[in-house]
Amino acid sequence: MNERKPPTIREVAARAGVSVMTVSRVANKQSWVSPQTRARVEKAIAELNYAPNVSARALAGGDDRRVALLYRNTTTSAYLGELLLGGLDEAAKHHLHLVVEQCEMGATAQDIVAQVLQARVSGVIVPPPLCDWDELAQALGRQGIPWVAIAPDENHGMMVVAIDDRQAASEMTRHLIDLGHRRIAFIQGNPQHRSSARRLEGFRVAMTAQGLPVEEDYIVEGDFSYRSGLEAAAHLLSLKTPPTAIFACNDDMAAATITIAHQRQISVPADLTVCGFDDTPLAAAIWPTLTTIRQPIRDMSRAAMTLLAEAMKGGEEVDGRGLARLDYSLVRRQSDAVPRLHHRRG
Repeated sequence: MNERKPPTIREVAARAGVSVMTVSRVANKQSWVSPQTRARVEKAIAELNYAPNVSARALAGGDDRRVALLYRNTTTSAYLGELLLGGLDEAAKHHLHLVVEQCEMGATAQDIVAQVLQARVSGVIVPPPLCDWDELAQALGRQGIPWVAIAPDENHGMMVVAIDDRQAASEMTRHLIDLGHRRIAFIQGNPQHRSSARRLEGFRVAMTAQGLPVEEDYIVEGDFSYRSGLEAAAHLLSLKTPPTAIFACNDDMAAATITIAHQRQISVPADLTVCGFDDTPLAAAIWPTLTTIRQPIRDMSRAAMTLLAEAMKGGEEVDGRGLARLDYSLVRRQSDAVPRLHHRRG
C-alpha cells in the first residue's frame, strides 16, 4: 500500500481559498494577513496536517528585504543592464535591496531554488529565458517564494510583466511592407527565449496577411548575440537574390547586420533597410541610428519590483497573481527607407 505524499502548500491554499503566498505568510507568522484569512489558512493547515517548509520559513524571517534578479549568460549585456537600472531605481523606492544571481547553464531548477534560498531573498525577478522554464516555476511555487516573470510565453496564474511580442513584430513587419519591401528577411533570437518564437510568429502573420510569401531562405538562426548577427547577415547578403530589408529579433543582431552591410559597401538604408527590437541604448549609438521596437525594459523591471513589493506587503489584489501589460512603440530612425526601384525583383 502506497503511503500518501505529504500535503503541499498549494493544497493548503486551495482548501483555504487563498494564494500560495498567503499560506506562506501565515505559516511564517508574518503579521500582514487579516485575522479572517489567517483563521481560514490555519484551519486548512490543521485539517491537512501540513508541515511548512523549513527553508521557506527561514527565508521569510530575514530582516534584510532583498530581491534577487536571476539571469543566465544567454541574456545579452544590454538587456541585463536595462533590467538592472530599472530594478535598482524602483527597489530604492520600496526600501528593497536588489541582488543579482547568475544561474549556471548546467544548474537544475532545484539548484537555482537552493541558490535563492541561500541568498535569503524575499522575492525573485525571473527574466527570459528562465521565465519559460516550467520546472523552475513549479520549484519556486512549492517554496512559496513571491516571484515575477518578465516576458514569459504564458501566464500560469503567476505575476507577469510583458509586452505583446507578436503584435509588436507584426507591426514592424507591416511597416516594412508599407514602405514597399517584399523581400524581407528575419533573424531569429535564441531558441531558449520563447519571445523569439513569438516575434517570428508575428512576422509570419503580417507577411501572410498581406499575401506575401514567407521565404524560408530569408529566415535564419541567431542567438541574440552580436556575433550571431554577423553570421546571419553575412549569409543573407550572400544569397543570389538578397533581401531588401532585414528585421532582426533584437538590436545587437541588427547592429551586426549594419556592420556587415558597411563592410560590403551596401548603403543602409538606401540599398538595405535594417530594423531591430528592444530599443536598447545601442540603437541610438550606431550609424545609421536604428529603427526598432521600443520594449520598455527598464519600466518592465520597475513594474516587476512594484508587484513584488505589494506581494511582500500582503496585498490581496496581487496575491500571487497579476499581469502588468506594458505598451511598446515603433521608433523610426535612420535605418529604414523605401527600396530602390532598380533592385532586382525576386
